[in-house]
Amino acid sequence: MSSEEIRLNVVKALDEIRPFLENDGGNINLIAIENDEVVKVQLVGACSSCSVNQMTLKSGVEMTIKKYAPQIQSVINIEA
Repeated sequence: MSSEEIRLNVVKALDEIRPFLENDGGNINLIAIENDEVVKVQLVGACSSCSVNQMTLKSGVEMTIKKYAPQIQSVINIEA
């Protein structure tokens, strides 16, 4: 899978999870994809200060991204 295909799949995954984050007053931005295996995102709005944002990141965001792009090893939240 090319880097561009990986990026498109990550964007699809974020589009799938975004409505759930928006429901809670938050959102997510794609910052970068490094070496086609580490995705850097930024949780914004209510998600940036939510006490369960690390759980959301790992169980929701990372799991969804890996469904679309299995070669992704981890998802990291970049603080604002």
